[in-house]
Amino acid sequence: MESVLTENYALYNGDCCELLPTIPADSIHLSVYSPPFGGLYNYSSSERDMSNCRNRDEFFEHYGFLVREIERVTMPGRLTAVHCMDIPTGGGKLFDLPGEIVRLHEAAGMNYIARHSIWKEPLGVRLRTMAKGLAHMQIVEDSSLCDVAGADYLLLFRKKGDNLIPIAHPNGLMSYAGERQMPADIRHLKGYDGKQTENRFSHWIWRQYASAFWDDIRISRVLPFRESRESEDEKHVHPLQLDVIERIITLRSNPGETVLTPFMGVGSEVYGAVREGRKGIGVELKPSYYRQAVKNVRQAVQEREKEQAPLFA
Repeated sequence: MESVLTENYALYNGDCCELLPTIPADSIHLSVYSPPFGGLYNYSSSERDMSNCRNRDEFFEHYGFLVREIERVTMPGRLTAVHCMDIPTGGGKLFDLPGEIVRLHEAAGMNYIARHSIWKEPLGVRLRTMAKGLAHMQIVEDSSLCDVAGADYLLLFRKKGDNLIPIAHPNGLMSYAGERQMPADIRHLKGYDGKQTENRFSHWIWRQYASAFWDDIRISRVLPFRESRESEDEKHVHPLQLDVIERIITLRSNPGETVLTPFMGVGSEVYGAVREGRKGIGVELKPSYYRQAVKNVRQAVQEREKEQAPLFA
């Protein structure tokens, strides 16, 4: 595999199903990723690409191998976060991909513990997808055929066993990743080191983050990705929003810990890990995406150094 290895991150251009078996068991603090569901988007022409599986059974056999490896490398009591959505299958029908992902993880011995729904604005989805069922004219003609601007989901799974290293925030949460405006009268309480029941700055952020319905994600806050497109690409989904990544890394890992993404794409999860003072491991099969990820993650290091913040707290 081509790779870039530094003290802050490790990026690999290759097959995650080959790399993960080389990672020691019980060594990863958190993993975050979006699986490339077969039949929805085709990212490359490689036979190793899960999006090129011939049918659903083949996809879940392939993906199931990876889920078992993620369970193996995750530390006891720690988490993996999977970003996914319901899959349109034509004729107004949906396939319950999130439900299948839950069943795969439970079969691998992990506990399903939470689901965040990420709201998408209906008109924006209509303009991007040109779905007839999301057009106002569909209501005028026959609203029985109307579609719903379905949410994205972030599914959380915990490996069985006790977490021996608490994920602590002694002064509460220090920053908010989202578009909602924090009340002006509590902003001065950032880093409050008194009685934490009085830390209204952190408590306000926590109320947003603890919600099962995230309607304050900045959908357009993503890493540069257009340069990574190739002529064979059918489509390219926007990378996972940085707000989502920042939230899950802040809540579910400590500074200095290791965050893994087996489907790195253009590097969003590793970028987020480095920006938040963690170490990142990313694997990407497609060379053009990998090259863009290298650029994006280097930018994360430069941004953190410009802020004169240590890479690892």
